[in-house]
This record gives sequence, structure tokens and C-alpha cells, in this order.
Amino acid sequence: MLYLPTLISIIEVLLVTVPVLLTVAYVTVAERKTMASMQRRLGPNIVGYYGLLQAFADALKLLLKEYVSPTQANLSLFFLGPIITLIFSLLGYLVVPYGPGLALSDFNLGILYMLAVSSLATYGILLAGWSANSKYAFLGSLRSTAQLISYELILSSAILLVIMLTGSLNLTVNIEAQRAVWFIIPLFPIFIIFFIGSIAETNRAPFDLAEAESELVSGFMTEHAAVIFVFFFLAEYASIVLICILTSILFLGGYLYDYISLFWLIEYIDFDYYIENLYNKSLFSDPLVEGLIYGLTLGIKSCIMIFIFIWARASFPRIRFDQLMSFCWTVLLPIVIAFVVLIPCILFSFEIIPANIFLL
Repeated sequence: MLYLPTLISIIEVLLVTVPVLLTVAYVTVAERKTMASMQRRLGPNIVGYYGLLQAFADALKLLLKEYVSPTQANLSLFFLGPIITLIFSLLGYLVVPYGPGLALSDFNLGILYMLAVSSLATYGILLAGWSANSKYAFLGSLRSTAQLISYELILSSAILLVIMLTGSLNLTVNIEAQRAVWFIIPLFPIFIIFFIGSIAETNRAPFDLAEAESELVSGFMTEHAAVIFVFFFLAEYASIVLICILTSILFLGGYLYDYISLFWLIEYIDFDYYIENLYNKSLFSDPLVEGLIYGLTLGIKSCIMIFIFIWARASFPRIRFDQLMSFCWTVLLPIVIAFVVLIPCILFSFEIIPANIFLL
């Protein structure tokens, strides 16, 4: 018989994992509909109302397909690769704060944990590509590994600059530090660099050189089919959703909804008055309603970032692999290092270095 704390932990994990998997399913539908609209096509519109059940039809088709494995493959690693990739892409949701205190684990090294988990997912890709005993899969896994390692340096450097403003590796602290101003405003160049690195980190077009269909058939997933292909598919889109949530947390205020002060540009509307009246009517006094609003705010910001990901895929052509790597090491990295030197100098000059920074 399960102890009560264990049962509660299982329920908490399911409450996060099941919506994440449903979100991943509908992100695929949203991507196909959005790209169809941009390319003047209809997109999925037959299965279910407005094509809303297309994701479940695709999943059912893949689950019922016959599984074929290469005869010369290392079967244990061949199966283990997709499983590792999916598990580590889902583990990042452990530290995501959906509201003040609304996280499975709100510990102080949340950002470091998320970087570590995303790094370990690379091993799954490398194992899957090597164990398939296919030159196309092996080339795809090597490309993906080189790309992830290179652009992870860009991502971690951009995150370091955010940490310099907050003095904490805790995600909730980073969100609460943005009550005065979202970090996208003072760190807009860093946001652009972080966004480019995020696209490369998730193997998305125009940086999807690991899956280049015109060169490598399908990259490291060439020999995978049926259920284990679903694992790779879910892992890719789960990583996209997670990186969009992380972008919202670090630069867009996360779950903060009181940034209606953006409308201070409209000087004739006193939004503070209306917000105070809403509080007086106890609309937000109910913890459940407040929690839903916090989660909805984070969801809307993340959906905007996901749309920009899809927009980038529909807009830019795929670049060559050597251009991808040289862009990272000769363009983005010097810019990021320059900001790593510049921003601490500015903080020190104005004497606004966070007190916690000395304890890190």
C-alpha cells in the first residue's frame, strides 16, 4: 500500500505531465495550421472540428504501425536513446513556477538544474544515432551533438546575464525581480541572442541541420519508427514548450499579470484605479482564481513565443552546417562575451549589483 506522501507526489507529477503531453500534441496541430495559413493552405481540417483531433489520429497511426528495427543495430541502446531524450526533456518541468509557490520543486538551483537536464538529453540523441548502425543517423547525431554543445554555451551565457540582475538561480526569484520592469527591456539584445540559441538548441528550422531531410533523410531518427519515433517527436516538442516557458520566465515576467502598466503609454486611462477596484471586488482574493490567472498569464506568454518559433520556421530557409557553427563561434559568442563584460561594469558603476551575487 502506498504511503500518502508518495501518492500525493504521484498525483502532482501527473497533474504536470498530462497537461504537458496534451500541450505538446496541440502544439503540433497549431504548427501545421499556422504554417498552412502562412503558405496559403488549409492545413488539417478533417479529423474533428477544425482539425483539432488530428494530433490523436497521428499518434494512433504511429502506435499501430509495425515496428521495424535494423538487423545490425545495438538494440538496447537503440531503444534507450529515445527514452532518455523524452525523460530528460520532461524533467525540466519539475522546477517551472506556474505561480508563487506553484511548482513541483521550487529549489534554489532551478536554473542550473534545467541547464543540466537539457544537456543530458544530448546523450539520448547520440546513443540513438550511433546504435542504429546507419551512416545517415550517425551523421545526424554528430551534427546534433555539436550543435547542442555549441549553442548551450550561448544560452548559459545569456542566462548568466539575467542572474547578474537578480543574484539568484531560483526561477521564482527571477520572476519576482521583474515586478518593476521585464528584463526584455534592459536586455533586449540578450533576448534576441537567447531566442536564436533556443531555436538552435531545440533543432528547429532554420537550424534543423540534424534532421535535414534533403541531406540526411531524417537525421538521427532515420531508422526509428512506430512507438520509439513518437518518443523523439514528443521530446522535440516538449523541449520547444519548455524553452518557451523559460524564455517567458527570464525575460517576459513569467506568471506576473500586473504588468498592465505597459498601458502607461495610454495616459488617459487610469488602469491602477480599475485594478484596485477589481481587488476590492475580491475577484483575485480567491486563491484558486488567482492561481488560474497566474498560470493563464504564463501560458499566454509561452504561446506567443511558440508562435514566434513557428513563424521563424515558416520564414527562413535552412542554412548550411558550417554556417551554423561559424555563426555561433564567430558572431554570437563574441557578442555575448562582450555583454558579459559590459553589464557587470554598468551594475558596478551604478552600485546596483544584487547583494546575493556575492554569495553565489
